[in-house]
Amino acid sequence: MARVMADCRRFPSDSNCSLVIIGEEDEVARAAAEHAISVHGHEDTEEFRRQIREFLEPAENYTFEARAQEPMPT
Repeated sequence: MARVMADCRRFPSDSNCSLVIIGEEDEVARAAAEHAISVHGHEDTEEFRRQIREFLEPAENYTFEARAQEPMPT
């Protein structure tokens, strides 16, 4: 199974979050959802957890450099 990442630097946040989570898809999706709910105040819904999976990227995309931010999808 390919490794994936969830990168908070990709989206703007009040805290200017720099967290990046890399691992297997199920564990990254779970950790990213828990982080987004507890730190960023997102609501824990099935739709939100589905969206988290859509935001995952291949781990090979990781860079130490700052990323250009994208608007949060609605």
